[in-house]
Amino acid sequence: MTDLSKPVDAAGGPMVRAENVHKSYGLVEVLRGIDLEVKQGEVFCLIGPSGSGKSTFLRCINHLEKINGGRLWVDGELVGYRQKGDKLYELKDREVALKRRDIGMVFQRFNLFPHMTAMENVIEAPVQVKGESKADARERAMALLERVGLSDKAKSYPSQLSGGQQQRVAIARALAMKPKLMLFDEPTSALDPELVGDVLDVMRGLAEEGMTMVVVTHEMGFAREVGDALVFMDGGVVVESGNPRDVLTDPQHERTRAFLSKVL
Repeated sequence: MTDLSKPVDAAGGPMVRAENVHKSYGLVEVLRGIDLEVKQGEVFCLIGPSGSGKSTFLRCINHLEKINGGRLWVDGELVGYRQKGDKLYELKDREVALKRRDIGMVFQRFNLFPHMTAMENVIEAPVQVKGESKADARERAMALLERVGLSDKAKSYPSQLSGGQQQRVAIARALAMKPKLMLFDEPTSALDPELVGDVLDVMRGLAEEGMTMVVVTHEMGFAREVGDALVFMDGGVVVESGNPRDVLTDPQHERTRAFLSKVL
């Protein structure tokens, strides 16, 4: 681990800050020095070809993957480490789990518990992790399911739901932990085209309420309409970044232009 010890001022600072972040799997370097900042309340979109490192970086934010070099902070706190004086100490798994509670993550493949109803999926973490009463958790879960348009599916199991409905339950489940940051890893890529809109509508609603979101996506329309900032990644580096409308309409880098010519 290289030079992770520089402190950061959390007051009024970015929600996510990455400096020279590296990640390797064996000899394969997936992230090759990522520098970026996600402001509080911002919808930050990551685009790029498969294998560019987008999803890996997202997983580093909540320490599902450990970085091999650089520095990464969430809300002013180092991810995975504690600083004491000028030394860094890796956090224990329990400490990492405590910090991860504040970060909601929605995966490409929903990851719902198949043996639990929609309601049970949403209340599981608040009850088991935060120790909330089942009555309180159920009341808020019903409000969240209503918010994502699924109050009538509370007793349904994942196998009884469409992919889009499962993904909206997954969003409700993440929101049940009252996160300060939401991570979305290609949340619509596993859905049939006619189901994508319902999921994106829920995400638009979150954006309007000021939720800080980092979204790995192939939905360029969503990035253009809802995103506040956009990064194009390729080969484990940030190739181009800026206002989504500007990057998508008038990309400055040849690699960005080549990518967008295929997806737009």
